[in-house]
Order: sequence, then structure tokens, then C-alpha cells
Amino acid sequence: MRVRLLDATIDCLVEYGYAGTTTTRVADRAGVTRGAQVHHFPTKADLVTSAIRHLAEKRTEVAMAEIDRLRASSDPVGDALQLMWEMHQGPVFSATVELWVASRTDAELRRQMAVVEPIATSSLVEFGKALLPEHAAHHEFLHAVYTAMDVVRGILIASWATRDQEELEARWERGRRHLRILFTTLMAATA
Repeated sequence: MRVRLLDATIDCLVEYGYAGTTTTRVADRAGVTRGAQVHHFPTKADLVTSAIRHLAEKRTEVAMAEIDRLRASSDPVGDALQLMWEMHQGPVFSATVELWVASRTDAELRRQMAVVEPIATSSLVEFGKALLPEHAAHHEFLHAVYTAMDVVRGILIASWATRDQEELEARWERGRRHLRILFTTLMAATA
């Protein structure tokens, strides 16, 4: 039942935005009673942030399943950046952005997101450490991973204004090329 509620929440966030995602709408979509929803998630903020946490855990599992392939790659940095890009595609990222924006004016949601966001972000950092353990101790490594996430997220958010797929891919290729330089320089400094 919890998983149905969490999946229905993401669907509603994508389809209706945060303002249009009501606990009643989520319960209806999940096929559960409002009382069952309240039992598991007392507030809307609990429900939506739990859904994002749930999906962040799923994304981490997907990424970790790719670690051996990336370690064996001739371009592990480029391939890891591409995986990060792909993991930010689709409804999960759209739902997350809905919550980031809504938390600007919703104090309870902001409090919840302040707990969830570091968990989601740390999973990508841990993935980077697992992929490049010999470089992960360098004091700039964490900053490089955060910069990569910022580039991916910024390009994707800006692309919503034009919806031009060719432009989106060109911007990502440019960003990935520059991020590869950043990581290559960092790795050379720790070799």
C-alpha cells in the first residue's frame, strides 16, 4: 500500500504540480481510502517527501547496478556523467523540481525537503566515491560531483522553456565535455 501511495504521489506531482497534488487525489489514484493514506502519511508534506526519498533510493540502486560496467569502461568519467544525465530524465526529476519550487513558500515542505535533499544528493556522491575511490579523498572531489549535478539540473530546467531536443543534447554534450576536463584535472592532481 505504501508503494502504491508513493508511486501515485509522483504521478500526481508530474501531472498536476505540487498545488494540484492533494492527498485525496493521491489516495484515489492509489486505490486506497483517505484514512489509509493518513495512517501511512499524516500530512501532504510527509507524503510527497517520502515519495522523493523512495525514488532517490531506487535511483541509487540503478546507479550501483552499473558500477562494474563503468569501472571497466574506457571512459568511466564520461560514462558516469552520462548515467547521471540519464538518471535525471523523466518524471522523477520533474516531481523533485515541483517540490523545490513549492518549498520556497511552504515552510513545512521546506523543512521536510531540507532532510530529503541531502540524502538524495549523498547517494550520487557515494556512487562517485565507489567509482573513483583512489580520487575520492581529494578535497575538491565532492565539489566536482556537486558541480556536475548543478550542470545537469540547470540544463534540464532551462530546457523546459524551449523543449528543443537537439538544443538540449548540444548543451549537455558541451557541459559533459567541460565536466570531463574538471574531473580529468582533479584525477591528475591526485594520481
